[in-house]
Amino acid sequence: MKFKAKLLVSGVLAAMASGAWAQQGQTVKIAWIDPLSGLMAPVGANGLKAFQFFAEKVSQNNPAGVKFEIVPMDNKLSPAESATALKTAINQDIHYIAQGNGSSVAAALIDGVSKHNQRNPGKEVLYINYAAVDPDFTNSKCNYWHFRYDADTSMKMEAIANFIKEMPEVKKVYLLNQDYSHGHQVAKYAKESLKRLRPDIQIAGEDLHPLAKVRDFAPYIAKIKASGADSVITGNWGSDLALMIKAAREAGYEGKFFTYYVITTGTPTALGESGAGKVYQVAYAHYNMAGDMGKWTAEFKKRYNDDLYATTAYTALESLAQAMATAKSTDPVKVAAALEGMKFKSYNGEVEMRKADHQLQQPLFMTVWEKASAKYPYSPEGTGMTLAPVKEYPAYVASTPTTCQMKRP
Repeated sequence: MKFKAKLLVSGVLAAMASGAWAQQGQTVKIAWIDPLSGLMAPVGANGLKAFQFFAEKVSQNNPAGVKFEIVPMDNKLSPAESATALKTAINQDIHYIAQGNGSSVAAALIDGVSKHNQRNPGKEVLYINYAAVDPDFTNSKCNYWHFRYDADTSMKMEAIANFIKEMPEVKKVYLLNQDYSHGHQVAKYAKESLKRLRPDIQIAGEDLHPLAKVRDFAPYIAKIKASGADSVITGNWGSDLALMIKAAREAGYEGKFFTYYVITTGTPTALGESGAGKVYQVAYAHYNMAGDMGKWTAEFKKRYNDDLYATTAYTALESLAQAMATAKSTDPVKVAAALEGMKFKSYNGEVEMRKADHQLQQPLFMTVWEKASAKYPYSPEGTGMTLAPVKEYPAYVASTPTTCQMKRP
């Protein structure tokens, strides 16, 4: 009887010890930290809906048998507010965070997560970066607890520069970007990539403007027109891109735009028909993809009356579920180890979470703004327009090298 009692006690203790990282049927909470107020709130709200949408999808069927719950936290696009949100998540015993809007915010979260994990072994937090694209995060500032699912600025610029390489009509380019790390990196990599692939192109001018604070871009467009630039390269997103495009339309600027984020809320409406054949976007997906993406886009539109574009939410959640199945645990330490080097087929093709720097390797697509058609029917924001695919770059073409010296726990 004593022996049986000891076995029973041992079994209870073992169950208690493993219960913190149970798996089948467990609900995994993810603190979503992004703007739900201020000028960038529409973009943040769309990203939140995407995470909630895909959390429901992945929870219904995944190899780990887990369910995902998204816990939204408004950071007002502020690094300080984000640090506070991270502390709140930790206090609520949440071990996964997701963020994407603003590399300045991402930098603060990488630092905060790293310091917390160093000081609190056994209570680690894993950071899912779904849209903050500063290349430093997977180079000089790479961190074991950070995994990026969007293509970084240098990868997207590699695709843009290869595309421009085949456009002899592009001769003078103006660089207009937001004055923070991402905007600086867009300008830097644009100059480097064009010099290598199209050394004949002249940089007609360069400007940086405050992030999410400019309401009238007319003075910037006037400078672009005065420079004689036939094209603009910009990493702007949200209200900064929508208002810039609006100002260009009103000023009658006829040049081309090579962009990262035409899809973000408000920009399609600002474009209207004026950008047809002149506005290009590089991204890991587009509106008119076949297969699951097409079905998800239609369902998302019906449910939220909004356009689905933050589809890295799916890739992130699906890879987490697969890593949890491999690790047989939801412990971030074990899940991080399982994520490294993971390869799987996503909606946009074969993808790989590169072990060296935790940068997802994936195909990229160049699209052009044009009238929606039978071939490319999806119309964002009821504009009657769409982003039609014109070029696909396989992962190995869009990939850029890393200088990351990963320090593993």
